[in-house]
Amino acid sequence: MTIRLLLADDHPVVRAGLRAVLDTEPDFTVVAEAATAERAVELAAGLDLDVVLMDLQFGPGMHGSEATRAITGRPDAPRVLVLTTYDTDADILAAVEAGASGYLLKDAPPEELAAAVRTAAAGQSALAPAVAHRLMDRMRTPAESLTKRELEVLQLVADGLSNQQISRQLFLSQATVKSHLVHIYAKLGVDSRTAAVALAATRKLIRTPGAP
Repeated sequence: MTIRLLLADDHPVVRAGLRAVLDTEPDFTVVAEAATAERAVELAAGLDLDVVLMDLQFGPGMHGSEATRAITGRPDAPRVLVLTTYDTDADILAAVEAGASGYLLKDAPPEELAAAVRTAAAGQSALAPAVAHRLMDRMRTPAESLTKRELEVLQLVADGLSNQQISRQLFLSQATVKSHLVHIYAKLGVDSRTAAVALAATRKLIRTPGAP
């Protein structure tokens, strides 16, 4: 069986490198490429595909997790395998909850990428070992782990947004945002936004401030 693929990444060099690797596999066919998340959603709806290799960051516009949700929400949708440089809790949870069948890092060796594509195409979960380890850690200590919403709030704090801006972006009241921050401080054992961001970035809960 031939596995039909869509490559979704905003960097042409990355797409070219992925295509070169995937073209060496006799059962893979790269059907199309997308430079934006919006284009990936459009192509996934119109083409006969088995797996979409999805980046998370596309610059301005739709995020890879949003595109994943849009793609997997359709009937008979292709599987989505996230392929990214980010291994933070915030990114992993967002992708998994959006319906991604797998999560792989871009530094994965070619054989691991090929195996993950085949696993995803077969309808099974394909997680990089480091990603699976982080999810297992969260399951072992759920009371100490930040929730998906808390991670979203803290990531936006790291991105430089005020409480008012966060409330608008997440459609929450400012009181709710403050409540989330109180819980975040308690779980991390800190007493300020700066300390929370610094510690969370060190623990790879969120992306490093200033990361694209």
